[in-house]
Amino acid sequence: MNFHQLHIFHTVAERGSFSSAAQMLHMTQPAVTMQVQALEDYFGTKLLIRGSKKIELTEAGKTLIPYAQRSIDIMREADVAMSSFTHMLQGRLQLGASLTIGEYVLPRLLGPFGQQYPQINIVMKVMNTAQIIDDICKHQLNFGLIEAPIHHPDMVVDVVMKDELKLIVPADHPLAQQDVVDLKDVVQYPFVLREQGSGTRQVMEDQFINKGINLEQLKVVMELGSTGAVKSAVEAGLGITMLSPSSVKHEIALGIVKMIDIKDVAFRRQFYAIHLKSTLLPISAVTFLTFLRQQT
Repeated sequence: MNFHQLHIFHTVAERGSFSSAAQMLHMTQPAVTMQVQALEDYFGTKLLIRGSKKIELTEAGKTLIPYAQRSIDIMREADVAMSSFTHMLQGRLQLGASLTIGEYVLPRLLGPFGQQYPQINIVMKVMNTAQIIDDICKHQLNFGLIEAPIHHPDMVVDVVMKDELKLIVPADHPLAQQDVVDLKDVVQYPFVLREQGSGTRQVMEDQFINKGINLEQLKVVMELGSTGAVKSAVEAGLGITMLSPSSVKHEIALGIVKMIDIKDVAFRRQFYAIHLKSTLLPISAVTFLTFLRQQT
């Protein structure tokens, strides 16, 4: 018995078929079948019932499943524990990042990471969450970084960084004269927002609802598909918005916009790393995620 066999058995049981498990594991179906049979031979008992529609666990298989899960968890924990010691890593790390993370958060961190691990070549695609999930399932990305939690049966979702949205207004806006404003005053002004479904907008709307604000009464004059477009519209005086401070550092330094706190409201959110349950991340990916967690 070895970890590889337990990992394959767990994936077959989770997916309910050898063909689906083979696709997830990037293996041939006969190879998956052979490894499960080897595990059954080792224990001298059947672990799976091969039905016409879906594979089911025998009593022995049900007993083995939690041990297989623990072995996977231990391997992941070992990778995290050892990641701080592996300074001679090399290879190609492919990841996907949603817009705010990919355009504004990661660029300032890639330099320090590259200095610490110069042999790791990072290839980052900036795309929406649905595209990231699709590419991970196709094994085109090692993992993804997204702005809102997802519920996907094949994905591991872990918190990796924290963030907080702030009110952003043009420098000559009436609210710009204050450092802290009341929410009831904020909602009187026109908003320029990210599109419906974006992580940034969802965090803002959730907090507004929690504070008793009727979203239908908001004066949303423009919905835009990127943070850059939202910033440009705010700079032009078309409205106010809620954005991550990391995305407006340059504009604040130049005095183009102002960042303001809203009294008694915190627009906190988390960034998440996602990857396939059936795939153990390479140590280079674990090291990169550990590095990100240490930055916040």
